[in-house]
Amino acid sequence: MDPIVEALAVFLGFWGWVMVGVALPNKFWRVSTVDGNAITTSTIYENLWMSCATDSTGVHNCREFPSLLTLSGYIQLCRALMITSIVMGVFGLVATLVGMQCSKVGGENYVMKGRVAGVGGIFFILQDMKSEKGFTLVGVLLHWLYVVAAACCVLVE
Repeated sequence: MDPIVEALAVFLGFWGWVMVGVALPNKFWRVSTVDGNAITTSTIYENLWMSCATDSTGVHNCREFPSLLTLSGYIQLCRALMITSIVMGVFGLVATLVGMQCSKVGGENYVMKGRVAGVGGIFFILQDMKSEKGFTLVGVLLHWLYVVAAACCVLVE
């Protein structure tokens, strides 16, 4: 397979993995605003680990969720999906880097390298499925990025 296609696939897979990692600690997963007069206006924003509020004077008040068991089910599921997504991305990156033909790891067996690169593409597809369920708005962009990366990795085989 063309080395440029391999390099593009690894780059797109890495870029998608980085985007999942960047979106995970973002504070603004859910934002709601309570508008009133200048004194009572506040913004409440949450992510998977904490809930914060900001009033009209700019004072932030954040509290971390105290226990995993007291959270609602969708937050627990979203946390699990996002962490699993990052782990699948790590496996995908390792497999595609090992499976590249220009890599010295794995020797000169190009048939085996192609299969390993295909497994890396499957890990990228699994990462996409996990992260897409975790967050839908950003997931639409990442979905197509992963599909292209996974298709390029499978084509390497």
